[in-house]
Amino acid sequence: MAEIKYQLIQANDDKHIAIIADWYLKEWNIPIATTIDKTRNLSGAYHEFQVLMMLDDEPIATGGIYQHVGLLDKVPRLGVYKNWLALVYTKPDYRGQGLGTLICKYIAAHAKQQLGLTEMHLFTHTAARLYQRLGWQQMERLALGGKDIVVMKKQLEESDLL
Repeated sequence: MAEIKYQLIQANDDKHIAIIADWYLKEWNIPIATTIDKTRNLSGAYHEFQVLMMLDDEPIATGGIYQHVGLLDKVPRLGVYKNWLALVYTKPDYRGQGLGTLICKYIAAHAKQQLGLTEMHLFTHTAARLYQRLGWQQMERLALGGKDIVVMKKQLEESDLL
């Protein structure tokens, strides 16, 4: 039987950081060096972390909590919001199986249990319905770069615990 495990990425985890960097380059054209630098410099002091989902020891999905996301460069007024769920990625062969939901739930539970966070934010132009099903609420919509961006928030509740 397949076993799903979650691993918090550490600054010295070169192997897994390289895998994530390759995924982000292919999916969003984020330069490998940018991902490596950002992941190595995540700050637990600022409630930032990156999670890797493993299926039988094979990396299949990732995501994390960040204090700065690219949207804030384009819409600085959103900088008042903290704790952004970001860079949620599932390998193409594993999409459509609910793994994105699982990793998002894990990230929310870790944020609540381990860090004491009470609220998270995100933005998406592709998955608003998924996040609504997970209890996220739309804050606003923005037209940026020809995309309909939905900015959302989630109050972390006891029901978000694992």
